[in-house]
Amino acid sequence: QVQLVESGGGLVQAGNSLRLSCAASGRTFSTYTMGWFRQAPGKEREFVAVISWTGGSVYNADSVKGRFTISRDNAKNTVYLQMNSLKPEDTAVYYCAADHKLLPRTPYEYDYWGQGTQVTVSS
Repeated sequence: QVQLVESGGGLVQAGNSLRLSCAASGRTFSTYTMGWFRQAPGKEREFVAVISWTGGSVYNADSVKGRFTISRDNAKNTVYLQMNSLKPEDTAVYYCAADHKLLPRTPYEYDYWGQGTQVTVSS
């Protein structure tokens, strides 16, 4: 079992950057695939990015390709989401999630979730 805590959200102007962090508890973090999702008001939770347990494989949603980068540091039990060139449509609560499946991209495939961190991008 793993517990996840996100941080790093906030209010930024369009075009600026933020880095989200997700700290995991437990000694088995390196065995989990880690994903980032987001949910805007009135919308379903959507996939943003996923990284394999080694960090060797990543996959990003088309909406964030070229702007967002997912990475992980297994020594620190932490996964990151570097968000550049932010747009107002990136405004959402961002969640990290963990699972043992290979690069899952739907929320239903993840067993463990953080509480979320709010990202608001002003125009």
